Amino acid sequence: MEVHQLRYVVAIARTGNFSRAAAECHVSQPSLSQQVRKLEDELGERLFERDQKRTRLTTTGERFIARAARILEELADAQREAHETHEVARGTVTVGALPTIAPYLLPTAIAEFSARYPGVHVVLHEETTATLTALAASYELDLAIASLPLRDAATFEIQPLLEEELLLALPPAHPLARKRSITLDDLENAAFVLMKEGHCLGDQTLRFCHQGGVEPNVVSRSAQVETIRRLVHAGLGLSLVPRMAASDSAPGHPLYRSLRPPRPMRTIIAFWHRRRPPSRAAAAFLETLRDVIARTPTPRNRA
Repeated sequence: MEVHQLRYVVAIARTGNFSRAAAECHVSQPSLSQQVRKLEDELGERLFERDQKRTRLTTTGERFIARAARILEELADAQREAHETHEVARGTVTVGALPTIAPYLLPTAIAEFSARYPGVHVVLHEETTATLTALAASYELDLAIASLPLRDAATFEIQPLLEEELLLALPPAHPLARKRSITLDDLENAAFVLMKEGHCLGDQTLRFCHQGGVEPNVVSRSAQVETIRRLVHAGLGLSLVPRMAASDSAPGHPLYRSLRPPRPMRTIIAFWHRRRPPSRAAAAFLETLRDVIARTPTPRNRA
C-alpha cells in the first residue's frame, strides 16, 4: 500500500469522479485507475462501484476512506513538524493562487520574502478556486490566495486581504470611452469577453451583470487575463478586469473605466485548512504579503 494510492482514493471519494480526481492529483486517469485497482487487489475488496453516470463508495470503501483520510492528515502533520524549526531558516512554502491574482500580487511578495528568508523556497501553484480548495482540503497547500465566495467555507480558516474594484475594459475607439460616466445599463446588449467557465472572475462578472438586470452577450472566453485584454483591445467586446491587472500604458491594452456605484468589487482572501494551521514559514510569508499590500497605493478611479 502506497501513500499516493491513499491520496488517489480520497480524491475520488471527494470528487465522485475518476477523471476529476486524476486532474486534482496531476496524474493521467489510466494511471490513477491502475493504482486504485492495485490497491483493491491488495485489499481483496472493491472500494468503488462504477457505472456510466457516477462512482459510489462501497461499504468497505466508506470505512477505508475514513481511515485513509486520517492517515494522510497525520502524515501531513508529521512532515510539517519534521521540517518546522523554531526560526524560519529553511524549507518550502507551497502557495496556491488564482491566475487573476498570482502574476500581479505575488511577485513582489515572493521577492521580498526570499530576501528576508533566503533558505525558504516558495512553490507557487496557479489554479482555479475549485482546484485550490481541493488542494487545501487534502493538505497539499500551506495557504491559498483566492477571492470570495468560497465553497465549503466551513472547512477553511479565511482571512481577508483586500477589497478590489473590477474595472470596465473597453476598446480605445468604443463609444463608451467618450462618456464621462458609465452605468451598468450602458452595457445592455454589449458584447463581452470573459474568463472561461470555472474561473471565478468570469462568474463574478456574470453575477454582477445579472444582479443589475443585464444579460451579457458573451462572444469569447479565455483562461488568461492578458488574452482577455488583447481581445478587448482588438474590439471583440468589453470585459471586467481586476484593478491590479489593469494597465493602459502598454501597447495593445484597452482603456479602463470605473462604473458608477454600485461598482463591481471582489474580496481577496488567504485561506487554509482549519485543521492545519500555517507553519512558521507560511505565516511569515503571509505577513510579508500583508506588508506588501499595505504599502501598495490604491490607484484613483479612472472615471
